[in-house]
Amino acid sequence: MPDCGCRADPYVKVWLMQNGRRVEKKKTAVLKRTLNPQFNDTLLFHVPIQQVRATSLAIHVMDFDRIGRNEEIGRIVLGPRSGPNEKRHWNEMLARPKLPVTAWHVLRRSD
Repeated sequence: MPDCGCRADPYVKVWLMQNGRRVEKKKTAVLKRTLNPQFNDTLLFHVPIQQVRATSLAIHVMDFDRIGRNEEIGRIVLGPRSGPNEKRHWNEMLARPKLPVTAWHVLRRSD
């Protein structure tokens, strides 16, 4: 979370990516004044089976700001070309279509 030691107003923004291009965006609600958010939202994207191999999810955790620009806290990409943990999660999702698949991931800082 932010380095200031203050509370954040986090939310999650997820982009459906196909062939490296942003196709569709979904967001969670903002959780007010917390450094330990828990998001239990379900964000559904409909992807034709023939496009799955060209698809990934770009997940951004953001800090909502009423006055200035919302700040990105961290991000991760889930897809066939992601890191080993992310790819494992992606493959598990593909193996269990239409079922919820959960996993913990470490966010990367955006600098």
